[in-house]
Amino acid sequence: MTALAMDLSSAGLPPSALPDDATVLAQVAIIADGPLRNAAREIDEGHYPLEIMTALGGTGALGAHLRHNGGRLGLAIAAMQTASRACGSTGFLMWAHDVCGLYLEGSDNPALSSSLLETHSAGLTFGGTALSNPVKAVAGIEDFLLRARRVPGGYIVTGALPWVSHIASGQYFGGMAGVPKADGGFSHAILFFMRCDDRIALRPCPRFSGMEGTSTWSVRFDEVFVPDAEVIADPAQLLLGRIREAFILLQTGMAMGIIEGSINDMRDVEGQLGHVNRFLSDRPDELTGELAELRTRIMRLAETPEDGSTDYMVDVLDARCQASDLCLRASQSALLHQGARGYLHAAAPQRRVREAHFAAIVTPAIKHLRWEMARLLRDEVPA
Repeated sequence: MTALAMDLSSAGLPPSALPDDATVLAQVAIIADGPLRNAAREIDEGHYPLEIMTALGGTGALGAHLRHNGGRLGLAIAAMQTASRACGSTGFLMWAHDVCGLYLEGSDNPALSSSLLETHSAGLTFGGTALSNPVKAVAGIEDFLLRARRVPGGYIVTGALPWVSHIASGQYFGGMAGVPKADGGFSHAILFFMRCDDRIALRPCPRFSGMEGTSTWSVRFDEVFVPDAEVIADPAQLLLGRIREAFILLQTGMAMGIIEGSINDMRDVEGQLGHVNRFLSDRPDELTGELAELRTRIMRLAETPEDGSTDYMVDVLDARCQASDLCLRASQSALLHQGARGYLHAAAPQRRVREAHFAAIVTPAIKHLRWEMARLLRDEVPA
């Protein structure tokens, strides 16, 4: 047994089916402040923490946002914040896992929306999301990299995605492909379930500057048959329209956790360096106030994720953008507060700077968020 596994086994987490919010967050905090914090550097450098994800699933944190668990989106965001204050990579894995759960729950296929969803939300099976390119394609920023051709009994999917996270052999993900028309455009898109088996090729990605423990791969489809039983939504846009707000709001949990971790890094050196750090901008008390206001705003939005109005969607996009901006400011300020000790490669502030950059560029990136807000405010709603 590894040291990390021993940490988890000694945490004493009781099994729970539908625990209350306080119990879930208390159990997530035990994991975040103990084994996850101790493993954060190892995860950043390449360890894929499925043992941590299994433990988080046991708390109820990976299924809280689903309708059969009461649709507690705010709880899912709060749990992600708690984990992300220790490790942004794990927070991102929680987001990918949670979003995959939304796909499965929205499927008309009972094999996906019942038995698999149950093991998925409990952290007993694992799967991610491959919608980085499709989300931008639907917005008109990119073309679909996967194309689906209708055949008897399903679709043939061809193409390649440069990076898909939270996948490995034997796991699965939700993917999306455009269905071409004769004129070169797309009639619609399909959302489908894909197991990481011998039908697809997983290839290593170029090494990133951080977040290496997210098990991110390039995925190639070479005339892959996807049966109708594994098509989650056809057309995909109807399901995406129902979950888009939750898809975006869940990401704020990762950003808020990185902000909280950065504030903690500042406070760690206040006793030794506070006399000179007081001349810096973005001090811990100031950032704590901003984070509290942001969290209140996000939790209010999380109460009505199916609002559907343009004003609500603009608020969601703006809150997500605000979270990214504050994440960048807080992580940079933490590094300045710690000085040379924070510039060491293994230092938490150095890692959080990389995590904050990721939170700012992961789809939808800050530029994409502002693009969408501009379109909505001009009443040019994307199809």
